[in-house]
Amino acid sequence: MVFQPRELFPDRSARDLFGAEIRRHREKADMSLRRLSEVLNYSKSHLARIEAAESLPYDDLPAKLDACFGTDGVFARIYALAKNEPFPGKYRRMIEIEKRAAVIEQYVSVGAPGLLQTPRYAEALMRSVHPHAPNAEIEAMVKARIDRQARLVEPKPPRCWFILDEAVLHRPVGGPDVTRDQLASLLKQGAQSHVTIQVLPFAVGEHPEMLGGVLKVYTVPGEPQVAYEEGSRSGVLIEDQAEVAMRRENYDLLRAMALSPRDSEAMIQTAMEDYTPCPRPGT
Repeated sequence: MVFQPRELFPDRSARDLFGAEIRRHREKADMSLRRLSEVLNYSKSHLARIEAAESLPYDDLPAKLDACFGTDGVFARIYALAKNEPFPGKYRRMIEIEKRAAVIEQYVSVGAPGLLQTPRYAEALMRSVHPHAPNAEIEAMVKARIDRQARLVEPKPPRCWFILDEAVLHRPVGGPDVTRDQLASLLKQGAQSHVTIQVLPFAVGEHPEMLGGVLKVYTVPGEPQVAYEEGSRSGVLIEDQAEVAMRRENYDLLRAMALSPRDSEAMIQTAMEDYTPCPRPGT
């Protein structure tokens, strides 16, 4: 199978423009990604993600590119814009809708919802999903995720409803301490009047979203509802109202099948005990 580079849209995003300019100048110079990485002394895998507009570079890369291609500061100027876009283009529209939503409803099957993650939990997840990413890139992704949480502490925060598969409680992420702190944070977040957390227990058996990963439904005042589905490597924004209605029904069924908020709190507290060290005899 012939490799097809990701299509870029330089008119929509500074990230895409930065990647498109790397690709254009590289191909004009008849250079492969491997050769360019050798010339720049830069990770080939990271360079590939930058060219595909999926990652941001280190601050020193624009100057190296300008020196390599003789572009007189072009890459430095584009980077000044691109670094203000913490999310890749495929997520940016979802993030913009999230910022305006009055109601955010989410189901997660594996990890804690991004809007409720602690920094250490988010870092552990990012490192597991991006095992070869440099530390600076991981730190940037974690910061972008944590910054989104400011939405929940605004003077008029959105009404948030989170349904967690029971697997979220029993899969340790980042070790016992990190997981215990994450569960404790869920209890604290769920005590807020605008946040409801429910657990979907294993005992319910099959359910409408058991083959999915993440389902979100956004309600923006004066606009049609929008749904968002995400797997391990991709996400899709759903705006067709017939398709949104199907996800709306699925979410409502999950809510009916899940434990009550009070019983969910009790289950989270019980799960925390699995991550609490047993006291040593005589202490």
